[in-house]
Amino acid sequence: MKQLNKNEIQSNVAEVELVYRTKVKASERRQVTDGNTAFRILLDVWNLDKIDLLEEFKILLLNRSNHVLGIAHLSSGGITGTVVDPRHIFALAIKANATSIILSHNHPSANLKPSQADLDITQKIKQAGTFLDIKVLDHLIMSCDGYYSFSDEGII
Repeated sequence: MKQLNKNEIQSNVAEVELVYRTKVKASERRQVTDGNTAFRILLDVWNLDKIDLLEEFKILLLNRSNHVLGIAHLSSGGITGTVVDPRHIFALAIKANATSIILSHNHPSANLKPSQADLDITQKIKQAGTFLDIKVLDHLIMSCDGYYSFSDEGII
């Protein structure tokens, strides 16, 4: 078996680095106080040309006082769905040093009622968060005209 020297080993191994850069001072971060506040923050960054066209999934990353550390776009799909990977959600949350998150996705049909798939993925993500001490505070289903909050409805 060939022995590799230190330089050969370093050149054959991927380096992983966690980096989080913010352009917003801590004192200027918006605070989420309820579903309506989260909806308005998300709607400000949502591409309104696409909200009635295709389903997208985004998360709000929050600190302990519910100030927004960042917003992450996770996926874009078709008219009736988009795929979301809980591992990707929590990789982003850990990278931003978030202690809680708010899930969100839109329904191009403007029907704000959650589907069984919406309920299932929310429960799956919430359960995964308990192992990491990252709380899932809410899940919003959005349209241009309004939103449905799992928290406001007592589902989460």
